[in-house]
Amino acid sequence: MSEAPAGRQNGPNDGAEQLFELPAELAIDTDIARRVIVDFIRNQLRQAGFARGLLGLSGGIDSALVAYLTAEAVGPENLLCVLMPYRTSSPASVEDARVVVERLGCASDLVDISPMVDGYFGRDGEPGATGAAKEEASPLRRGNLMARERMCVLYDRSVTWSGLVVGTGNKTESLIGYTTLFGDSACAFNPIGDLYKSQVRQVAAAIGVPEQIIRKAPSADLWPGQTDEAEAGFTYPELDRLLFWMIDKRRTDEELLAMGFPGTTVERVKRLVAISEFKRQVPPVAKLGPRTTGVDYLYPRRRPGSARR
Repeated sequence: MSEAPAGRQNGPNDGAEQLFELPAELAIDTDIARRVIVDFIRNQLRQAGFARGLLGLSGGIDSALVAYLTAEAVGPENLLCVLMPYRTSSPASVEDARVVVERLGCASDLVDISPMVDGYFGRDGEPGATGAAKEEASPLRRGNLMARERMCVLYDRSVTWSGLVVGTGNKTESLIGYTTLFGDSACAFNPIGDLYKSQVRQVAAAIGVPEQIIRKAPSADLWPGQTDEAEAGFTYPELDRLLFWMIDKRRTDEELLAMGFPGTTVERVKRLVAISEFKRQVPPVAKLGPRTTGVDYLYPRRRPGSARR
């Protein structure tokens, strides 16, 4: 694949240190993106009859960017960031999350989810709610449960905070299914769901997300040393370029191969997109009556009278 320019925190010719790799075709006008997303957050809350939002702040770039955008949209006093580490989570992740909270001046909670996860799977030879398992739960099972426990916490806190849960998933992860259904993918609305990971980095740099968060390797923090790119087997700039041409530009396999994308990678990514389609849609309903919700009884979220009073 061709060389791509590196993203910068400032302009392209000011000598600023390179922060990340930004494929040329994925570069966007960050001022426009920022304005659109901030208006989107404000309008989604207003239409639902809420003034406040909350989100899970992991210390990663996605949730940090959404925190900055939400604070800009409704004010930091109307934002709650919930830090939810597990006992094996990196201490640096919690520290980075605290930096975001301090810079924004928003409210925050810290909820250790270790007792919840360990209470189900067990720990140190002591059985959990599942009983005496024949073998240790896999990292995938633990990671999925962690994601869902975090969402349980967020939706419970949404009651006491009187706010909507704001999503923090990006377009890259959504397209390849690198999300947990009813876990990190659950939310009332998603401000960065149409931004590829490379574009998340670009907007984050423009809005002032701390450099140490932009620079560090993306990780779901499922186990010590785990990184998204090592687990997936390709870098986000490579994956983003392929998804951009495959999904946004609808290039055929032959065209993608002619552009220099490896055939094995094209096939693998196509399969990931296809088999994860169920994660991006609401559950299908078996149609029996004359008007079925989600099929032919459809109304936009802006339906008059939908706001709470």
